[in-house]
Amino acid sequence: MSDRHCHRPNGLRSVVDVDRKNDIREFLISRRAKISPEQAGIPSYGELRRVPGLRREEVAQLAGVSTDYYTRLERGSLRGVSESVLEAVASALGLDDAERAHLMDLARTANTPSRRAPRRPPQQRVRPGVLRLMDGMTGVVATVQNGRSDVLAANVLARALYGPVFEFAAPSGPGTPVRLPNQARYLFLDPGAGDFYPDWRAVAATTVAMLRSESGRNPHDRALNELVGELTTGSGLFAALWAGHDVRIHTTGAKRFHHPVAGDLSLQYETLDLPGDEGQTLFTFTAEPGSASANALAFLASWAATPPETTTAGQPAGGSTVPGVRTQALPGPRTPGKTEPRHD
Repeated sequence: MSDRHCHRPNGLRSVVDVDRKNDIREFLISRRAKISPEQAGIPSYGELRRVPGLRREEVAQLAGVSTDYYTRLERGSLRGVSESVLEAVASALGLDDAERAHLMDLARTANTPSRRAPRRPPQQRVRPGVLRLMDGMTGVVATVQNGRSDVLAANVLARALYGPVFEFAAPSGPGTPVRLPNQARYLFLDPGAGDFYPDWRAVAATTVAMLRSESGRNPHDRALNELVGELTTGSGLFAALWAGHDVRIHTTGAKRFHHPVAGDLSLQYETLDLPGDEGQTLFTFTAEPGSASANALAFLASWAATPPETTTAGQPAGGSTVPGVRTQALPGPRTPGKTEPRHD
């Protein structure tokens, strides 16, 4: 059975069950284990070490605090800790920008705990002006997503490129609730995701790291907690990646696709946070001019512009919308032999 469908291992818990102190403790321990004495500038003199990475007293020494004080921090007690101490700890652990921001988020939420049970946030709407902007990006794949990796809006070319993601989110029958397409849910719960993403493992790791960052910013987001619980239960690999406490800031890079209509594409992506719409990010994908991917993307745009075979009542056939269903039926079976490898 694929990792994507394994139940989570014993002892791994959903974020719903994990309090802030455990998040802090596990994050700091995982970062301490990743930095070697040599990386931190501490001579080891060839001694045999019983723990991976640095010892607590070594981190404390590098951060300029007592061992007892750092031990208290690593047990999850960040309430009242100054920003200068947090910066010193971040430097001692060699944290990158994403990890440093995550530590600050953990401290911020530890200092302002919620007194109420998590609530489901209201539906996020994409402003008409943003939708018109996306429609004007001809030849560009454009989506708006939130921190949970929900696709809030997509232009015509994006709905064509992400056809398999939209297909997975479509209601399976009468009475089935409609929900937004979600990149993480598709990645870990649809067996075809390993076919659509040739670099499935790398994409999966990045997606989990982004969700972990979002959890640090918004630990009381009920919808996020429910998503993490669903994926932790449904995928052993997600559970393992989530337990690693890796975080990442998604800004720019390249992503490969194996599309059932257009074939193989390698696209450059850029992200832009929308300051007027907190929590919403515009993602765009373009191809290198004159490349095979540019030809494939142009073919996909032409295919997407043809009259759709299938639409849903009340949904326009074109234009950027808050997505619910596909605009065209995708062809039959995907190319065999490209699914994610199985693991024992």
